[in-house]
Amino acid sequence: MNVFLFLLAGATVGILGLLYFGKISKRKISDLRDEKIRLQKEKEIIVEFMHNLAVAIGEGVARKDLYHRIVHTAVMTTGAMSACVYEKLENGKLRGIATEGLFPPQRRMKESLGEEASTRASFLEKILSSEILEEGEGIVGEVAKTGKPVFVGNAQSDPRIVKHPDPALAVRSMVYSPLIHDDSILGVLVVANPSSGLTFSEMDLSLVNSLAEQAALAIKNSDAMNLRLEKSRMDSDLGLAKEVQELFLAQKSPDSKGLEVDAQYLPSSQVGGDFYDFYKLSPTKFGVCIADVSGKGVPASLLMALCQTNLRHYVNKTRSPATVLKKLNLDLEKRIREDMFITLFLAIIDTQTNTATYARAGHEPALLAKQGEGDEISIEKLHGNGMALGMVPADFFDETIEDKVIPFEKGNVMVLFTDGVTEAENEEREEFGQERLCKRLTSRILLKPNEFNRKLLSDLDEYSSASYERDDVTIVTLKRV
Repeated sequence: MNVFLFLLAGATVGILGLLYFGKISKRKISDLRDEKIRLQKEKEIIVEFMHNLAVAIGEGVARKDLYHRIVHTAVMTTGAMSACVYEKLENGKLRGIATEGLFPPQRRMKESLGEEASTRASFLEKILSSEILEEGEGIVGEVAKTGKPVFVGNAQSDPRIVKHPDPALAVRSMVYSPLIHDDSILGVLVVANPSSGLTFSEMDLSLVNSLAEQAALAIKNSDAMNLRLEKSRMDSDLGLAKEVQELFLAQKSPDSKGLEVDAQYLPSSQVGGDFYDFYKLSPTKFGVCIADVSGKGVPASLLMALCQTNLRHYVNKTRSPATVLKKLNLDLEKRIREDMFITLFLAIIDTQTNTATYARAGHEPALLAKQGEGDEISIEKLHGNGMALGMVPADFFDETIEDKVIPFEKGNVMVLFTDGVTEAENEEREEFGQERLCKRLTSRILLKPNEFNRKLLSDLDEYSSASYERDDVTIVTLKRV
């Protein structure tokens, strides 16, 4: 009998044990199922969050607009009543850049809130945007300094949480998560007060951390995308400016009996500041100019186009280069930026009288090569008074500019150039200079202008250091034949 009771008791204990462990097992299975569902839901939230930010990046939104989308999505996905993104500034301080809902400031406020919710939200956003936190100040500063998230389950008992007298700003629970990309802290994402009226959980902390990780990636991708878009726009603008510039640059010199001409132009960038032009004024008169606009890029290109258009008009009105430049300077005086100017050399060649009349407005002096008796070559530097265009008032400019008349006979060669030629530097930072240019002209006076220009470009390429930041190079060579 005792044995039977003992076996019965053992069987009962075994059954109860199996029931107990079965219940525990079911609970574990249920917990695992709940965890799986939670993880799946969190995954869906993250994917949706990434999708929304990817759309924003694709639209090329500004960085501040992206921050607003981040806090809005964070509120919607976590069920928080409010959220804020603090951006880390270059000096290490933190500024509230975007908010959603009535987010509580991290410092005590000196002013009270208004009555209407919309007014309150605007007021708080203004407060937060002017609230600059020091690195390490408060929980936001701590997270930005350490790069570690902070979970505040019960804010009422946490001394680090600022207690505001306004009930609308009462804090129950908060999650602070750093925005980190490639070990660089971009800011802090903060969510406050679950809409359920309860407190955040460890699962909420995990979700906010995941959102912050994806948000940081989105911010860096947005910066890269905006840089690419800006570069694309700039390239488009520069491409257009280059096309405009090429339309203004003379593609070939007009036929002029007794004169051979060649021009070579190499901009240092997509759009340069140099220009040259030719003018056939009569069967025996031929004009040529070379100029250098200060600066580069689109502004220099537009100024060049304006200058060239006006120059062509005035050259056909008078045969005095100095008079042409006076009129041009008067046009540019009120239209040119204070930090810009134009140097210019203008010559009118008369093949009937074998002369050249020129005026020089602050430009590099042209060179005139002559072959004398016994194959002796002389080089004359065509100096002349004159200030750069757009640099001084008209009355002062007119006093200094002057016409110079020189013989320009058969066999003579005239070379016009910009400072990109003479200022080319070698490895020792020594400039090519005028003397080297004069020597090249002396030894090559018998060459045709296009042959001389190409050899000179080759010399400059060989002479220049690979590290030298080359300026625009323009050469115009004329030979009387």
